[in-house]
Amino acid sequence: MPQLPVPGPRLRARAASATVWYLRLIAVFNIIAVMSLPFRKEVQEHNDGKLFTARHVHAHTHHAGQFFTPYLATAGLASAAAAIFLALVMRRGKRAAWVVNLLCAGPLFVLYVLALTQHPFRDHAFNWVSTALTGLFVAALLVGRREFNAIGDPSNPKLALAVGAGGILVTGGLGTLLVHATNKLTGATWYDELAYTLLRGISVGPLADRVDSVHAPRWADIIVNILLAAAFLLVLYACFRSPRGRRRLTEDDETRLRALLDKHGARDSLGYFALRRDKAAIFSPTGKAAVTYRVVGAVSLASGDPIGDPEAWPGAIDAWLTEARRHAWTPAVMGASEEAGTIYARHGLDALELGDEAIVDIADFTLEGRAMRVVRQAHNRVKRAGYTVRIRRHEDIPADEMALLVDRADRWRDGATERGFSMALGRLGDPADGRCVMLECRDANDEPRALLSFVPWGEHGLSLDLMRRDRDCENGLMEYMVVELLLRAKELDIQRVSLNFAMFRSVFERGARLGAGPVLRLWRSTLTFFSRWWQIESLYRANAKYRPVWEPRFLLFAKSSDIPRIGLASARAEGFLELPGTGGRKA
Repeated sequence: MPQLPVPGPRLRARAASATVWYLRLIAVFNIIAVMSLPFRKEVQEHNDGKLFTARHVHAHTHHAGQFFTPYLATAGLASAAAAIFLALVMRRGKRAAWVVNLLCAGPLFVLYVLALTQHPFRDHAFNWVSTALTGLFVAALLVGRREFNAIGDPSNPKLALAVGAGGILVTGGLGTLLVHATNKLTGATWYDELAYTLLRGISVGPLADRVDSVHAPRWADIIVNILLAAAFLLVLYACFRSPRGRRRLTEDDETRLRALLDKHGARDSLGYFALRRDKAAIFSPTGKAAVTYRVVGAVSLASGDPIGDPEAWPGAIDAWLTEARRHAWTPAVMGASEEAGTIYARHGLDALELGDEAIVDIADFTLEGRAMRVVRQAHNRVKRAGYTVRIRRHEDIPADEMALLVDRADRWRDGATERGFSMALGRLGDPADGRCVMLECRDANDEPRALLSFVPWGEHGLSLDLMRRDRDCENGLMEYMVVELLLRAKELDIQRVSLNFAMFRSVFERGARLGAGPVLRLWRSTLTFFSRWWQIESLYRANAKYRPVWEPRFLLFAKSSDIPRIGLASARAEGFLELPGTGGRKA
């Protein structure tokens, strides 16, 4: 028996894309049908001068029963919601969505073919069109089968059953009560009204008109359809949601990452933040490089550059992207350097400049000169007020003193949520972080009033991790501490220090120059406006005073349409946004 030819990659991709576009068009059709059908009904009722009777409805239904529509075309919001959702998950390559579509559309196509052998159905050209469209959809599913290989969460079936049962009980009950209250005919039983409600959940067309004893207003039909569509959408979400990404950094992962940082940690100022224990690590086949990430929602969010040997970065990136595709996660990278961004771009990711990291070269830093006058004056003012700074490695701080500093840091935190992901370690005082550097600022009474903590950046660099201060202390305390570190960095053999990240820094700098274009000036004005609530411009100004070298950082993404989802995931990961019911937990 000759073997059937295997479709090529291009044909498979086009077939898979065709299934997504079919579902999108069917969703549009259903929505238009829902919007237009009540209008047509009202016009017909107005022209007749009376409402439909059960006899008119029955006659209309009998005529409509000779027609059938393409797969998922039912003139209902539930079908529209199903088509939209299936299009989304099919676009992400979900195997479960492919199976559901094939199990629904395949038998339906066979049923249509059998129906066309019967006299009442084959006489209508519309039925032939419906059969052809459904058949083409099934064929496209079969041809594009290999494009749908993303797995779902193992708990999805049980969750979908629970959500479906609860959704039908709640929305079905509310819909039945609404139908009972608005029914214009008499003699209907609760069973009739329940059947009408469930049929209306499928379509606002003539399907539910088969229940002769019920006739509800069109606005009630639409509300019932919306209720059941919402419940159906929740079931679909529960059925096709991506795995939550519960993996965390293991002890073995952390040991391997620390070994890579010992060899290559000087390459990236954000490298040490890969040791956050709410991240997961995926290594290259050689084990010489790794990408660390966290799954937030359905976004696989990596941060900074890959860890390890740059020659092994492509292997780690491939492994990370393969895992993201397997689980239908949206891949994204926050805060990659230009070097890493170039390599990510070779793997199909696009880049968007987020802002710049302020890096101070110790050899070039000085308080002398007119440009440093403001910083110099602030430093001298705080120093005259009796404040002092003590600089130590974490491993040199006694346990009782570290416990006091950790307690003060928690008390001085702005809000209950620990913020930071891409440029924060997320812990303080852990014995494994002994090479971190602590700056402790005390007032004239020898009371702790502020602290800064820096993580190692290779052997001769530091990267800012934590800034905390007593809100009642002297203004300018943070600037005083930073200057003290820069002046005394050579005591710790430190040659460079990475300070805060300034988002959209180039917009503020270029937008203020003479000759800046109208678009750039508008963009700068917009960012200045939002800086009233978010410290966008103030972070730039606070870092610029140290005359740093600005290193650009980039957002990497696969598709422009993914940017809103990535932005939401980033806000959640950084602690700026909490979804209802999460209680501040990290996803």
